Amino acid sequence: MQEAKSNPTWFGHPAGLSTLFFTELWERFSYYGMRALLVLFMVDTVNAGGMGLDDKTASAIYGLYTAFVYLGALPGGWIADRLLGAQRAVWIGGLVIAAGHFTLAIPSTSAFFVGLVLVVVGTGLLKPNVSAIVGQLYPEGGARRDAGFTIFYMGINMGAFLGPLICSYLGEKVNWHAGFGAAGVGMLLGVIQYKRSAGRLGDAGLHSAAPPSEAGGVDRAWYPVIGGCVIVLAAVVMGLTGILEFNALVLAQNTTYVIEGLAFAFFVYIFSLGKLTPMERKHTLVIVALFITSAVFWSGFEQAGSSLNLFADRHTDRMVFGFEIPAGWFQSLNPFYIVVLAPIFAAVWVKLARRQLDPSMPGKFALGLLILGLGFLVMVVAAKIVVAGNQAAPYWLILTYLLHTMGELCLSPVGLSSVTKLAPKRFVGQMMGIWFLATSLGNLLAGLMAGRFNPEALNEMPGLFMQIVLTVTGAGLLLLVFTKPIKRLIGKIE
Repeated sequence: MQEAKSNPTWFGHPAGLSTLFFTELWERFSYYGMRALLVLFMVDTVNAGGMGLDDKTASAIYGLYTAFVYLGALPGGWIADRLLGAQRAVWIGGLVIAAGHFTLAIPSTSAFFVGLVLVVVGTGLLKPNVSAIVGQLYPEGGARRDAGFTIFYMGINMGAFLGPLICSYLGEKVNWHAGFGAAGVGMLLGVIQYKRSAGRLGDAGLHSAAPPSEAGGVDRAWYPVIGGCVIVLAAVVMGLTGILEFNALVLAQNTTYVIEGLAFAFFVYIFSLGKLTPMERKHTLVIVALFITSAVFWSGFEQAGSSLNLFADRHTDRMVFGFEIPAGWFQSLNPFYIVVLAPIFAAVWVKLARRQLDPSMPGKFALGLLILGLGFLVMVVAAKIVVAGNQAAPYWLILTYLLHTMGELCLSPVGLSSVTKLAPKRFVGQMMGIWFLATSLGNLLAGLMAGRFNPEALNEMPGLFMQIVLTVTGAGLLLLVFTKPIKRLIGKIE
């Protein structure tokens, strides 16, 4: 009994897991709740409380926002490792996210953009570090650690499921800013819960990995952080005051080129100056292939918050027993499917492995892309119904999100694991950063692709969805063709 009291548990796991479970649940509640509203709010008319933007601009802003959320994880992880420690980074990040959502709740264009910047900064601090603390709760590693991450993953999807249901109802039925405010309340609940129960975390993520600076001195690592904050603040101020004029579409396109250039330069550096062994060179080539296919996958998958969200709003018959379902409710389908299907997929992979039939790493990636393409093929049929002058039934989107989730379960869980296995040991951290860069690039491309859907030219919609089908399935088929050569490059690592 003495040991139980000194080491309290939560369902057989460290008690600190409950703190992180509910922190991440509320953070994902706020993120996906606001995400379900974002494009719909931007394209709604000013008279109805929206911003009155055209689809192309709104989708570009959406792409930039989601891309920078993932990019923010890179400096956010570095700040925690070098300066704050993960626990403090999560606390500060949660407060900044809540401030961002409450700022979005203010009916002002200036407040809208300031709110987005705050959510990006806060998520960059919180998201990578809350996961890092989960890992540190299990210094022994092993199956118990995997089970802990599975429970934590359920918290992520519970929040992602509930957020759109509540925030979309308030935003679409009451007032857009009420929906944004609800996201802020959710994050505030998460922050309060985190602070009240932070003692359960013990020393996990409490301190930074860097040695403390000299007494009375300022760690020089703060200088780039302060410089970065000054640059962001200056850009926001100049943008809001009109000194600088930002064109969202041009900015999104240029940011795409920058990310592609960074990835290209990184891989050139690794191959030319990284002193790779022949086996490391082969493994890095595989990471290059996975980087490209991952970006293609997310460019299609992330249509959920833009083109598919607009399809639900404008072209889907959402009346059920006299009640019009909020368009954002369809955003809850993906996390619902994940909770239901993830255990099934895990069991299938294990069963196939016992029979020596488990698909290889590139095989699972290819399968994910092909299933994603099948989902967009469903949307081609739905778009043709709209072009014929009818509203599409809800089951078209329900089936599309089911297929997209199946594709995600084939590709996403394999991605991070693959990079950690394949990356040269001395470059693991940098390779993980590059992996997030692929997701960021995919989000940007998704926003640009969604902007091509013109509400004034509905006849083009089936062709545009078909272009996505051809892009993602083409990448999947190409990966299938090169599966055997890629497996030879991987060697016995699987």
